[in-house]
Amino acid sequence: MPNNLLVVNVEYSETRVALIEEGILTELQTERTRGKTMVGNVYLGKVTRVLPGMQAAFVDIGQDKAAFLHVEDVIRPDDFEQYLAGGDSYATADGSESESDDEAGVDTTVGGSPEKSRSKPARVSRETPIREVLREGQEVIVQVSKDPIGTKGARITSHISLPGRFVVYTPTIDHIGISRRIGSAVERQRLRDVIETMRPPKGGLIVRTVAEGLLKKQLKADIGYLVRLWGEIVRKRDTHPKPPCCLYTELDIVLRSARDRLTDDIEQIVIDDPQRCEQLKRFVETFMPERVACIQLYEGNEPIFDAYGIEDEITRALSRKVPLPSGGYLVIDQAEALTAIDVNTGRFVGKGSKDLEETILKTNLEAVEEIAYQLRFRNLGGLIVLDVIDMDRAANREFVLKRLAELLQKDKAQTTLNPVSELGLIEMTRKRTRESLGRMLHEPCFYCDGTGQLQSRTTIALEILRQIRREHPTLTGYQVTVNAHPAVVDILKNEEREALAATENRLMRRIELVPRREYHIEQFDLQGK
Repeated sequence: MPNNLLVVNVEYSETRVALIEEGILTELQTERTRGKTMVGNVYLGKVTRVLPGMQAAFVDIGQDKAAFLHVEDVIRPDDFEQYLAGGDSYATADGSESESDDEAGVDTTVGGSPEKSRSKPARVSRETPIREVLREGQEVIVQVSKDPIGTKGARITSHISLPGRFVVYTPTIDHIGISRRIGSAVERQRLRDVIETMRPPKGGLIVRTVAEGLLKKQLKADIGYLVRLWGEIVRKRDTHPKPPCCLYTELDIVLRSARDRLTDDIEQIVIDDPQRCEQLKRFVETFMPERVACIQLYEGNEPIFDAYGIEDEITRALSRKVPLPSGGYLVIDQAEALTAIDVNTGRFVGKGSKDLEETILKTNLEAVEEIAYQLRFRNLGGLIVLDVIDMDRAANREFVLKRLAELLQKDKAQTTLNPVSELGLIEMTRKRTRESLGRMLHEPCFYCDGTGQLQSRTTIALEILRQIRREHPTLTGYQVTVNAHPAVVDILKNEEREALAATENRLMRRIELVPRREYHIEQFDLQGK
């Protein structure tokens, strides 16, 4: 079996793409028929509400929740109209980056000097009053940069970016960017020189990592396709009656994975659906004909993810507690505001180690290896706090941080890493465009309502007795009937029977306990009789 491959599982309601690198499952993307990602889609929307206090606006793009547009993601209307024409004037051939792009950083300098743009980018300053550039009822072309997450609507931007195989076309931003993952300064300069000769009259280009070593002809075809695509979006805008409406839909997960992940390192794509396999072959034949041979149809009887050991790895990798090789472990808790990752030594006591510091260092190094993997696999984003084990030596803290930074370079999502604090915490951010894998595959527990905790049976039992004392004046009759979960009734009849008897004597009422199996363990009610 190849060490580097894409495994694609196509079901009626769900498609999953697994990326295996060096025999290890490193990424898993899931797309369901209901709830497809919106990232990359371009819409003609209408501003429904401008919020000066937030320097933002809500835009109706035809979804259940209004999309959120910040002032920094807005283009002045006059500037935008100038950029709309860019797609029709590049007929010689055949953005910010999208989340699907594999460039964690883009180099826009040559020899340490900023690139000279042909015109000033159409970005709006954070300090510009939002009402100067947007008004209620205004029509705007926007692109989804982040899917709706939780109770929040989609995040959108006026700065469109259209990813191709080798470049990303940014029709509203005049600059040339070269992926920092292209390590050679000579190659980056060569690509910059080549791209400058094919630059569209409007907009800019970002050269992707897979473009390293390519000839002008291949790049030109990719640019021509993207510019024509932008022209089609503009024409749809001009011919469509009124917003909201979708002007462009990003590729589905299978074709998008081929476009973004089928690098020279990937030896094979295995897919278990004959129709999608043929569709994938046609797509690859158009954009990268030399790689068609690597697409294979899986025809085994065993489910494809079982055959490649992926299902077992998914279960292990999504556990709250993740073991480390030496016996330590991680605890990963994803909250609304941040994700907390705690490192523990567990049973590891430093076999053969001369001191405690050496044991802690080894555990922390194992931890950052696993953390870098978990961030990527689970697609954790936003603010992330790492509680590594305290290290006394500053050199060790720097060593662990440096190792984590090295590991994060493999991550295609943009990350920002802060130094280890005095409390032993590492604060970092990771760009988030979609829900994490855990929140996509799981939902809050219906029983505990997502808290992860339940009141103890004794706590509930004692609360019942307190509630009887509160309500007994309003309860008619001599007897008070308590309807509760059988486990709580058992506590009242046995461990708390003396407290129950004391309550009866104090109130001069008889208390009858009725077990209700259908009740939630924290549920109870009182009746007078």
